Amino acid sequence: KDPVQSFRIYHVVPQLYTHVHRRACSSLSTPRITTHYTIHPRDKDPRWQDIEMERFADEADVVIVGGGPAGLSAAIRLKQLANQHQKELRVCLVEKASQLGAHTLSGACLEPSALTELFPDWKERGAPLNTPVTDDVFSIFTEKHRIPVPILPGLPMRNHGNYIVRLGNLVRWLGEQAEELGVELYPGYAASEVLFHEDRSVKGIATNDVGIAKDGSPKDVFERGMELHAKVTLFGEGCHGHLAKQLYKQFNLRENCEPQTYAIGLKELWVIDEKKWRPGRAEHSVGWPLDRHTYGGSFLYHLNEGEPMVALGFVVGLDYSNPYLSPFKEFQRWKHHPFVESTLEGGQRIAYGARALNEGGFQSIPKLTFPGGLLIGCSPGFMNVPKIKGTHTAMKSGILAAEALFPKVTAENLDSETAGLHVPEYSDNLKTSSVWKELRSVRNIRPSFHNPLGLYGGMVYTGIFYWILRGKEPWTLKHCGIDANQLKPAKDCTPIEYPKPDGKISFDLLSSVALSGTNHEGDQPPHLTLKDDSVPVARNLAIYDGPEQRFCPAGVYEYVPVETGDGMRLQINAQNCVHCKTCDIKDPSQNINWVVPEGGGGPAYNGM
Repeated sequence: KDPVQSFRIYHVVPQLYTHVHRRACSSLSTPRITTHYTIHPRDKDPRWQDIEMERFADEADVVIVGGGPAGLSAAIRLKQLANQHQKELRVCLVEKASQLGAHTLSGACLEPSALTELFPDWKERGAPLNTPVTDDVFSIFTEKHRIPVPILPGLPMRNHGNYIVRLGNLVRWLGEQAEELGVELYPGYAASEVLFHEDRSVKGIATNDVGIAKDGSPKDVFERGMELHAKVTLFGEGCHGHLAKQLYKQFNLRENCEPQTYAIGLKELWVIDEKKWRPGRAEHSVGWPLDRHTYGGSFLYHLNEGEPMVALGFVVGLDYSNPYLSPFKEFQRWKHHPFVESTLEGGQRIAYGARALNEGGFQSIPKLTFPGGLLIGCSPGFMNVPKIKGTHTAMKSGILAAEALFPKVTAENLDSETAGLHVPEYSDNLKTSSVWKELRSVRNIRPSFHNPLGLYGGMVYTGIFYWILRGKEPWTLKHCGIDANQLKPAKDCTPIEYPKPDGKISFDLLSSVALSGTNHEGDQPPHLTLKDDSVPVARNLAIYDGPEQRFCPAGVYEYVPVETGDGMRLQINAQNCVHCKTCDIKDPSQNINWVVPEGGGGPAYNGM
């Protein structure tokens, strides 16, 4: 099938339904956008009065939310320990993607230390690490030229000993290893709710209901989700997790840390001319097309996967201030730099995707343990920002969590103060681990960017203080607050004129999202919920000229004329959503709340 045509069928037709539905609601002063039960409770909706709402419940020893590198590493280590000590241990893992790896997206240049810890024989087992880094290139781009920068030993961007991987493929392989060990894997089941005991300790999770119509009413095929109860629940949802947000508030987990800061990463896979292919080559750049006050950079990795393939991407810090900036269009513009375009000319783009990244680092790590649960992986944020690597630290956090909780969940006479087990040993072990040492050493590099010289001041800081002192400076720099507060009003900023895509090197958003394989059941409430439907027009559009139209990398948000011809309204094309969470993070009104759609929906990445 033609991917663009398929995209129009799956994504434009549901929008026509939305248009017709809203004409019937045009008498309202603000058209109703949000119909999700998290905003409009069912107990106040007469359409739900006679619906059976009891959920089936199941018991496990450990429940893990999220089938990424951290969650799978924790599951694998738990079962390894159980087998080693001849203990019965039921470990259940739920993953919102239709299959493991389908929502996984990363660069990815992998440091294999945690993988080696899990499986010293990973090569013999056939782990998909096929491309050792053989050549490192770092550049500062101007619009037409490249300034090479030497990568000295000890600098974060040095990749000797690392592997260029397609992380989705590695996740699938980890899933196979977990299943062989006896882990129960449930892809296609989105964890939608945290369950609590009467003492307010975590009891487990509930999966999402299915069979709800777009207007919020129950369909004839409605089915209630199920409950999974556990002694301990591990939350490894990835960056800006839906449930983790609730846990931060419930247990005040961010009381003693700085707010998390983020970036958006956009990525494409290309098959290129074999004459231009350099397997094992890792290229990184900073500078153009971003100005010196906008944090960001790029990567271009040459994979050795049996065909001349490259993975390329662009990262933009979400603390940028100009509401007219479009990360997607900056990415498309970057590909026209002569140093990049020369590699891509004559090639074919085969995949596209995007996701948010944690960039707060050491200063932004929250409290990780609470009665009944733990936070692991990218959910709390263990990414080494200057390295642009977080997979090895995420996996290590999962291993440490498993090792800390295993003695407790298998103890025969455990005395616990709460019904859900509290495992503070996990935090203690993490603080003496390689993860803590690594993140502490680079803690000042990202916030050093906030200086009058911007990018160049940050590079000078890294070159002097990090390279000489290796992070042992006696001070810790602060971030500038949450990313949502950094946008300036549109009247104070200059609109950015982006060149039109040429269809060969650069592309439009529609054809890009089509390559992500994204699909959702069309007749369900939009999972991009608004706390107040009037805020987008009254505040975001009025003050910031609707920045959600530009920071979303999937065309989810559009401002369109009201059908009566009087003013504008926000249209949410939820079917397009690639689950990157950028809208939830960058919305200047903090009015958007991303919640899980029906399980199995979202992108269908193939080794991204």
